[in-house]
Amino acid sequence: MSRPTPLRDVHEALGATLTDFAGWLMPLRYGSESAEHKAVREAAGLFDLSHMGEIFLTGPQAAEALDYALVGHLSALAPGRARYTMIVDERGGVLDDLIVYRLADEEFMVVANASNAEKVADELKNRTKSYDTVVDDRSQQYALIAIQGPRAQEILSTLTDADLAGLKYYAGLPGVVDGRQALIARTGYTGEDGFELFVANQDAVPLWHALEAAGEPYGIKAAGLSSRDTLRLEAGMPLYGNELSSDLTPFDAGLGRVVKFDKPGDFVGRAALEAVKDDPPRRRPRRLVAKGRRVPRHGYPVTRDGAVVGEVTSGAPSQTLGKPIAMAYVDAGADEGLAVDIRGSQEPMDLVELPFYRRNK
Repeated sequence: MSRPTPLRDVHEALGATLTDFAGWLMPLRYGSESAEHKAVREAAGLFDLSHMGEIFLTGPQAAEALDYALVGHLSALAPGRARYTMIVDERGGVLDDLIVYRLADEEFMVVANASNAEKVADELKNRTKSYDTVVDDRSQQYALIAIQGPRAQEILSTLTDADLAGLKYYAGLPGVVDGRQALIARTGYTGEDGFELFVANQDAVPLWHALEAAGEPYGIKAAGLSSRDTLRLEAGMPLYGNELSSDLTPFDAGLGRVVKFDKPGDFVGRAALEAVKDDPPRRRPRRLVAKGRRVPRHGYPVTRDGAVVGEVTSGAPSQTLGKPIAMAYVDAGADEGLAVDIRGSQEPMDLVELPFYRRNK
């Protein structure tokens, strides 16, 4: 049975279409997913992300433990800052992509994808046994609400005295929002400016309503998983299970920059990743824009002259571009004359650079 988030009653009252996602009952959309997408690009959207995992590491060797457990150099992270990183297996395959927040000198929070949260917590516990640190999976204690869009700071500033203007991208600070304690992070998964608010479960509903009310004059809309997916796709952000998997290394995914070989000591997967870091991948991540109106979807073959040269990992209509777009893995060297086989029809594609969409800063 799908697990509800603390905001289930809110979603039902708003008429959301609910669906199972990674074992959670989540809002797919509230009405028009294109309207939700547009609201995030032009004003602000409100997302329930309470399915994400929050795993804490505390203790004198928490930083060193994360350096060993993950591919990033987390001991170099300053308190109050966050970093995108990955956890890989001994073969270098990606088990999950993560955001790690350093909350204090000896306290970190690792945010994992819902489908992998339990696995990540178990791996961290196993990998850090020899370090003076405690791993505590607190996922059941937290709700996570995101407000994303160009008006997000204006809206949130009406509910908090926290220094939002001074909060850098990939940084977080503790604050009071509408009278409730929260970790306010300037992070997101939409390609827009915005904030993610980690709060106690019992504070989720009143905080959601406060954000709705504060955002109403600005055109805020509740937004579901469908618009979140099209927003992240336009921004060129990978999704675990689509662009990332245990069969791919960070280098296969074009994200080798997150692997920090210059950090002190060993880390899980280091030998395997060092062995392949200079190898040209057989297939490379590519971004495609359809010349026609038919939409390439996950799993569709990418072809050239009728021969299969790749596979679509994510695809959808782009509300911003007005054309279907896709991310795919394509054979190295196959950069021209690409098409996607959509139910037997070879639909021509243009190859473009990332991202499909970049916000004005």
